[in-house]
Amino acid sequence: MRTLRLLPIIVLSLALAATAAAQSRGNLRISGRVLDGDGKPVADAQVRAAKKGEAQPEVITAKTNDKGEYSLNGLAAGDWILEAMKDGVGVQEASATLVEDVRTKTLDITIAKPAPTPVDPGAEINTEHQRAIGLAQSGKIPEARKIYEDLLVKYPTVYQLHAMLANMYAAEGNAAKGLEEIKIALEKEPENVDYKVLQGELMIDAGDKEGAEKVLMSVDTTKIKEPRAFVNLAINYINSGKHTEAIDLLTKLIAKFPNDKSLLYYRGRAYIVATKLPEAKTDLEAFLAAAPTAPQAADAKKLLEQLNKKQ
Repeated sequence: MRTLRLLPIIVLSLALAATAAAQSRGNLRISGRVLDGDGKPVADAQVRAAKKGEAQPEVITAKTNDKGEYSLNGLAAGDWILEAMKDGVGVQEASATLVEDVRTKTLDITIAKPAPTPVDPGAEINTEHQRAIGLAQSGKIPEARKIYEDLLVKYPTVYQLHAMLANMYAAEGNAAKGLEEIKIALEKEPENVDYKVLQGELMIDAGDKEGAEKVLMSVDTTKIKEPRAFVNLAINYINSGKHTEAIDLLTKLIAKFPNDKSLLYYRGRAYIVATKLPEAKTDLEAFLAAAPTAPQAADAKKLLEQLNKKQ
């Protein structure tokens, strides 16, 4: 007879007391079958049993035959804990109560495989995201977009992928598809600043300037990461004669992004529309001093020449 450590509640000793063995022994039996999760018999499974309530219980063992049948013989009346296990199939605990007037207790035990550990998609998504960024930076936008599309097929509940896909559509100039994707992401995170900014940019690209203004002006500019969408909004304000709105917005952006000197150029233009010429001159001169080779430098020089002629 083998004595083994079975379960945390069954504390065994290699040297079992004779009284403990006697308490576990009797003329009763537990028999039955061990089955897998599909109801098929499990051959060569080990079945172990120990009587509850004993400080040093004896562990009774048996193995299943080809039909998955087992029999634990010579048991005493009382409550028993059983464990059926087989490598590659699983392990299952069961219990049975034996009484003196019922010699055989039938108990089938189903070993269900443990549920697979949920896969964390984060590692794969991060790796693929970096690969997509590399492709996008090298001008391979369709290939980058395909990465996000494939990830969405594999992980359809990861809504952040819709925002990444929207960004690729924006880079491709497909504002309509981009808006479809960013809408899905925003349904999950309606106050996400990055998502709202991207939505505003896509709306501008789609020609919905009023809608874009509504979305972007609902964003706290102190929380944005880069000013591009808001510069475009300011340009729309300047072109439509809304100089006050443009100046106020650009002043906020300058406070948030003091190193982006192009903001001085755009505010200088807004001051010109507002006929605040000294302020315009100050901004344009500061812009040229800080960024003399910037793309807007040539236009800034022309504007300054015109302002100087008016003085």
